[in-house]
Formats: sequence, C-alpha cells, structure tokens
Amino acid sequence: MVTTDNLKQTPEKATFDLITYLKERQKLCEVALEQAISVRYPEKIYEAMRYSLLAGGKRLRPIICLATCEMTGGNIAIAMPTACALEMIHTMSLIHDDLPAMDNDDYRRGKLTNHKVYGEDIAILAGDGLLAYAFEYVAENTKDVPAERLLRVVAHLGRAVGAAGLVGGQVLDLESEGKSDISSETLDFIHHHKTGALLEASVVCGGILAGTSQDNLKRLSRYAKNIGLAFQIIDDILDITATQQQLGKTVGKDQKAKKVTYPSLWGIEKSQKQAQQLIESACAELEPFGKAAEPLVALAHFITSRSH
Repeated sequence: MVTTDNLKQTPEKATFDLITYLKERQKLCEVALEQAISVRYPEKIYEAMRYSLLAGGKRLRPIICLATCEMTGGNIAIAMPTACALEMIHTMSLIHDDLPAMDNDDYRRGKLTNHKVYGEDIAILAGDGLLAYAFEYVAENTKDVPAERLLRVVAHLGRAVGAAGLVGGQVLDLESEGKSDISSETLDFIHHHKTGALLEASVVCGGILAGTSQDNLKRLSRYAKNIGLAFQIIDDILDITATQQQLGKTVGKDQKAKKVTYPSLWGIEKSQKQAQQLIESACAELEPFGKAAEPLVALAHFITSRSH
C-alpha cells in the first residue's frame, strides 16, 4: 500500500499528485488481478497462486505499463491484461527467488513466503502456473489491439523473463555469491537482466500496445533501463539501512550471502548519488512527451525516495 510514510516529496517543481495516482492505479490493478484467477479444481494450486499474487505490493510494474500506454496514446483497457501478466511474472520470480535453493527467505511483503505455507513442491508449481498463465491471459484478454502488436508484446515478455533476461541475470547472481572480485560491469549485467528486464518490458510493452514509433520505443527502453538500475541500487541500500518491518522481508540477506552489491563497491553515499543520476537521465528521455509524461517522471523519483 502506498502511504505518505513510504513516499517522500518529489522535487518541488512537481505538481503531480503521485500519492493519489498510485493509490487509484493500485486499486484498479488489485481488482483486475483478483478477477484474473479464480479458485477451481485442483484448489490447492490456485490458492497458492492467488496467495502470492494477491499479497499486496506496490504494483509498480503494472502501473508503469498502464502509464506508458496512456502517455503514448493508448488507454488502460488495452494495457490491463499485459499489466496483470507482468505482475504474474514478477510474482513467479518472487516465489522462486524465496525458495531454499535460491535466496531461502521466510517472509515476503510481510507474509510467510509461498513455500512456508504450501511447501516447496507446490510453491515451484505455483510459480510455473503463474508464468504460463501470464502469456495465456495476455493472448486471450487483450482487445482492440492489432495482432502484430500483441505478438511483439508476447515476444518481449518472453525475452524479459527467459535466459536473455531475468533467468540469465539470476544465474549470474547465484554464481557470483561469495566472490569478492565481482566488477561493477558484472553487477550491472546481473541487475539489468535480473531486475531491469521486467521493468523495461513494463515500459516498452505499454508503448507497443499504443502503437508508438520505434524512436519512442528506444527512448522508453533507455528510460526503463535507467530506472531499473536505480531501483536495484536503492534495493541494495535498503537491505542495509531498512528494518524488516519496513521492507516486509528479511533484511541483511546480501551481506549474509556475501553478495557484491553497489554499496559494497561504492559505499552508501556514492550509491545514492549514482541512483539519482540514473533517474535524472531517465527523466530526460521523457522530455518529448511533455505533460503526458508526468506520471512516469514522478514514478522515477519515487524509486529513489522509497523506504521499502
């Protein structure tokens, strides 16, 4: 839930009411996600899928997808199935990331992780079920969009979540644990793929659905890559500075796993400056969109000011 407690004021020149915007969009996404998956036979797998999908969270990826689609001339209706699919894919990654074979975490979004409630076997299958259903949901529920655009969205989602994206970044992240000689270039690669690929898909897919130009899609991609890296830098900082109550998950995991992070390479102060520079570069990419870009500009600043 977005509250004034976890959202600092964006720059003074901004007049856009981000808190209200996020709350309203969150509600829209929650309703759509609730309706997207119902419990049927065999009940346990659908209950497990819904347990994690409906466990709350900021819903940044679907909100960013909706915002980009609107900014580039589309509307919420054509983007909502893709927005829901992005959250299904993101939830799958969280379920699997929390497993004992991966990050081995007991809490997510302030609740017991999926495998702690349903067991490792069902948690793996719940993640698999969400991933497969995400593509089915996009294909069956997207209306009033040319088939060619829809095909590009499906391909982009597949690339973002596969070995060329999230999975590849996760593999390199696991291989890097406990190593002290990881370079900033390797760290950038990990997070451009593990975290950034799905954020980039959230932005670019919104533009594809609206039918925006290739030049605009390149701008959107650069915006997304910058905010994705900034998001990860702030995540690394929060793992050191925030409490478990604030994050809703175990803190200090990176240090315990001896992971190389941005703060471990640069220190907290330089990491914060790097994140801010990335956000400024991201927002510069949106200047041609004028006032229509206000939500995405405000969201970029939110990433560096969040407390969880």
